[in-house]
Amino acid sequence: MNKAYDWYQQLAKPTWSPPSWVFGPVWTFLYVLIAISFGRVFWLLLKKQIPFLVALPFILNLIFNFSFTPIQFGLKNNYLAAIDILLVLATLIWSMIGIFPYARWIAYIQIPYLVWVSFATILQLTITYLNWK
Repeated sequence: MNKAYDWYQQLAKPTWSPPSWVFGPVWTFLYVLIAISFGRVFWLLLKKQIPFLVALPFILNLIFNFSFTPIQFGLKNNYLAAIDILLVLATLIWSMIGIFPYARWIAYIQIPYLVWVSFATILQLTITYLNWK
């Protein structure tokens, strides 16, 4: 991962880009919220208290979320990472809307995740633009 870190450090980034050490604590906090809320969604699905289509965006969100790091730092592909983060944002919004009628607290607990992913989307799109070749 050291080569990937060096590659990322060499990318042109906006002045408002947070320092690298911010990402770990933020994602740790968010993953706790995700584990609690998404776990509840999957429990509700298992108990047949919500339809599959309500759980689908949560499943897709996890896939896109966990794909981001390998795409960004493994493939070192800003373009695919930009598409991926847009999909993370879209599935998050979809999941919040879908779960709201069944368990509002699950939608509300996603708000910090939504704020961070919105910021991360703007950051990734900016980095992709600044490093367009």
